Amino acid sequence: MFIKITVVVAAATMLVTGVWMRIDPASFAEWANWPNHEHFLHDAGVFQIGIGMMMLCALWWRDVIAVVLAGYVFTNTFHAVNHVLDRHLGGSDDDWWQLGLFSVPAAVALVLRLRVLSRRRELTRARS
Repeated sequence: MFIKITVVVAAATMLVTGVWMRIDPASFAEWANWPNHEHFLHDAGVFQIGIGMMMLCALWWRDVIAVVLAGYVFTNTFHAVNHVLDRHLGGSDDDWWQLGLFSVPAAVALVLRLRVLSRRRELTRARS
């Protein structure tokens, strides 16, 4: 139980910090004594949120491949969305779709992995 509680608390700190960076980067930068680089803080927030989500997924799924694929799909897709939302801050107009493109095969792999896991569970139940 201690381990699960530790994972939940650690995930919560990552999620809270990430959401803070994403929605109020100036406030976070002041608190952390960092330069207020809005897009960098938005990206850092996205990755913090992704880590928190992966930690919570690890409590639900006992399969490391499913966890890392879910974390990648979520984080990379959110990162692509972040680039769309922050286009006015600079960067290339192609960044968002190039980032998002990498989420497609990872999402397909995640669906396939979850199907394999589901079939394994069904076979295990049928044998018992």
